[in-house]
Amino acid sequence: MSRILAIDYGKKRTGIAVSDTLQLIANGLTTVPTHELLAFVLDYVAKEPVERIVVGLPKQMNNELSENMKNIEPFVRSLQKRLPHIPIEYVDERFTSVMAHRTMLEAGLKKKDRQNKALVDEISATIILQTYLENKRNFLSY
Repeated sequence: MSRILAIDYGKKRTGIAVSDTLQLIANGLTTVPTHELLAFVLDYVAKEPVERIVVGLPKQMNNELSENMKNIEPFVRSLQKRLPHIPIEYVDERFTSVMAHRTMLEAGLKKKDRQNKALVDEISATIILQTYLENKRNFLSY
C-alpha cells in the first residue's frame, strides 16, 4: 500500500503528517513555510508512494468556511493540476489546534515547547490524518 499525506494549511506555516504504508497510524512529518509547500509536496510524492492527500477544511462553529479557505482553494487546485492521479479530500479541522495543545500538555511538554507554533501545526496535521484514518476504518467496518 501507499501513504496518505495530510496538510494543515496555514498562512505562514503548514503542518504535514503522513500515514504508515498500511494506513493505520498517522505520524507528524514536518512543518514547512507555506510558500514552499507545493514544492515540498511534489518532492515528497516523487520519493514516496502517496495514494491520497487530505487537507484540513477550516470551518467555523456555525459550519461556514473560514476566511483561510480563500488561500487553501488555489493551493488545492494547483496540486490537482500537478498531481491529477492523486485524489485530494478535505477533512474538517475544527478543534485540531485545541486538541494539539491538549496533546502537548498531556505529553508533559514544557511551556516553551508548547508555544512552538510549528509543532502545533505538525500535531494538528497528525490529528487531521488520524481523524481521516479512523473515519475510513469505521466506514469500512459497516
